[in-house]
Amino acid sequence: MEATVFNPIQLQLLRMFERNSSEEELRELQGVISDYYAKKLNNHLNKLWDEGVLDQKRLDEINEMDLHAWLREQKELEKNKSK
Repeated sequence: MEATVFNPIQLQLLRMFERNSSEEELRELQGVISDYYAKKLNNHLNKLWDEGVLDQKRLDEINEMDLHAWLREQKELEKNKSK
């Protein structure tokens, strides 16, 4: 069995949360982390919009896509590249 190797963020989180926490604290933390990533995504999307990479036409195209299938294809392409 292969040992799990944690990245620095995972290690820091494990150290921070060694103590037992309540379900309420867990939900609050999940909300904080979700908000953090939502803000990062929103900032990145705004940058793409400002740079002209993203526009209403592209958003409409994305809205019609099967994103799950697209992500599977991307993973497969990455997997094949690393071979």
